[in-house]
Amino acid sequence: MRLRHKPWAKDKLDQHPQFVVANPEMHKGNWHNVFEKNQPLHIEVGTGKGQFITGMAKANPDINYIGIELHVSVIVAALDRLIEADLPNLKLLNVNAADLGKYFTKNDVDRVYLNFSDPWPKSRHEKRRLTYKDFLKLYEDILVDGGEIHFKTDNQGLFEYSLTSFSAYGLLLKYVSLDFHNSGYEGNIMTEYEQKFSEMGQRIYRSEVKYQNEK
Repeated sequence: MRLRHKPWAKDKLDQHPQFVVANPEMHKGNWHNVFEKNQPLHIEVGTGKGQFITGMAKANPDINYIGIELHVSVIVAALDRLIEADLPNLKLLNVNAADLGKYFTKNDVDRVYLNFSDPWPKSRHEKRRLTYKDFLKLYEDILVDGGEIHFKTDNQGLFEYSLTSFSAYGLLLKYVSLDFHNSGYEGNIMTEYEQKFSEMGQRIYRSEVKYQNEK
């Protein structure tokens, strides 16, 4: 899908430093200082327009959240949500997920959310998938021991690939659903894509995986 260019978006991000963290590399190892309270930190890689991460922050005030999104013209919509909600436990980062190691270090993060990531279906693009082994190593390097990845997608091929990738890496599969919205799971907060796809009757896939101290 082609993104609509919003030439004013970067300026708007810069005008709201209380919500969009500038120079995130300065907070590596000290993210608790960015929030009002020192509490567990969950990040969403590819936060899109922010429906999920804003909903999670509202529902869980005892957890700090960071929504990470590369595209300025997309994250500005998440900023609009955050301005309206004015949540002290949610911040946004306009950075590339491939550079997470520049901004976070071991034990900074307690959980990673991957929601409706680009499936990159062509084999030559495998390394771009956010569940590729190199990304799994990147998450491991910033998570606490026993940290988790929670993953949702509508793409069966990506889901099957990801389960294989998780298992090959040595992750513990805690939860797997091939039809999440009919699974009886309580407390789900939907992303924009999830809401759209579910209304179209498409199946949603979900998994929770955990890093083990000894692989």
